[in-house]
Amino acid sequence: MSATAFPPPERPESVFTYGAPQLKFGAGCSDEIGVDLAAYGVHRVLVVTDAGVAATGHPQRVADQMAAFGIEAQVFDGVHVEPTDASISAAVEHARGTGPWDAFVAVGGGSAIDTAKAVNLLTTNPGELMDYVNVPVGQGRSPVNPLAPLVAVPTTTGTGSESTTVCVLDVLEQQVKTGISHPRLRPTLAVVDPRLTMSQPSGVTAACGMDILCHALESWTARPYTSFEHKEPGGRVPYCGANPIADMWAERAMRLLAGSFRTAVRHGEDEQAREQMALAATFAGMGFGNAGVHLPHANAYPVAGQVRDFHPEGYPAGHAMVPHGMAVALTAPASFRFTFDADPDRHVRAAELLAPGADRRGDPWDLLPTVLAELMRDIGLPNGLGEIGYGEADVDTLVGGTMKQQRLLAIAPRPVSEDDVAAVLRDSLEIW
Repeated sequence: MSATAFPPPERPESVFTYGAPQLKFGAGCSDEIGVDLAAYGVHRVLVVTDAGVAATGHPQRVADQMAAFGIEAQVFDGVHVEPTDASISAAVEHARGTGPWDAFVAVGGGSAIDTAKAVNLLTTNPGELMDYVNVPVGQGRSPVNPLAPLVAVPTTTGTGSESTTVCVLDVLEQQVKTGISHPRLRPTLAVVDPRLTMSQPSGVTAACGMDILCHALESWTARPYTSFEHKEPGGRVPYCGANPIADMWAERAMRLLAGSFRTAVRHGEDEQAREQMALAATFAGMGFGNAGVHLPHANAYPVAGQVRDFHPEGYPAGHAMVPHGMAVALTAPASFRFTFDADPDRHVRAAELLAPGADRRGDPWDLLPTVLAELMRDIGLPNGLGEIGYGEADVDTLVGGTMKQQRLLAIAPRPVSEDDVAAVLRDSLEIW
């Protein structure tokens, strides 16, 4: 057996699953949320957002339109960009103190949507946040009660949180980024209005766009669902590995990114580029929300959780942070060098989708990493982990954080050891 391969399963999986929220897409569709919520018979709605998005007026506009349908809506703008256990607990406390709520509407980026997922979970189910956080960081409990309807209205193009069953957060005491994962966390309805992304700063567009790209790439290169042992019906999980439906969404997302990503970063007023990026984010979310993501995302959690003094352009000042999409992207070139041998054809095909006509005269294993590095340089991302403050002395601690993300590493197309992660991180200290 090759060192890059998994042992063949005794009884190969023959079933894959697919789930997605209801979707409403197009310019102006965020004006129709009152109509949509009225269909669920709700009367009190909490609109969850952050202060920056609240300043645009979009959340209040969404709240105000509900009155015509007999719905009382209040806006909570206390979301922390890159949520923490402390910020989510504060949001939950606010919701519990002002509730009960029949439904929730998240207006913002992944931070707002993920916070709303946790608020929804913890106002409809017993217990506290760490009871539901994934093991080994938390207890990994499953909800026992249904959740309220959640409408996700993304104002950034990248996280895909409007499509997924995952809530991501930093656990401050443990200096690790982790999450909660359960099918009931998936939003009821995704309302994707490209008009709301027009004011997104170029730095945010770059970081969020790399999140879209890595969602598509990681689901495209994920371990095939047929390579797992057959599961019992009650044991099936949302991240089931690469499958034909997820592949379709990932491929389409990469094609859209090839034609729109650089333009959206450089010319944010370009409505067509913004619409294509919004579509790419939606499609990639529908792919990875079922196939899963793997090594770049697993690395991103400690990279973001252990940052000391990096302050990215376009994000709120005042505290060190690495935006999620940036944290994912910084180890992506090295990660895809590592995974190449698991399926060379898929890696080459991904490079061709992202950069039609790319120079193929070099080593095939380096084609996709080169395409990614050139894109990252063009859109102004940092040149590796070294540029955001990490060095050789940090590798061992970062490895420990990555290895805690076994839910993600299980989706990688080849087994991942501590030594493998260390090599990828060292290769990512400088990218070009």
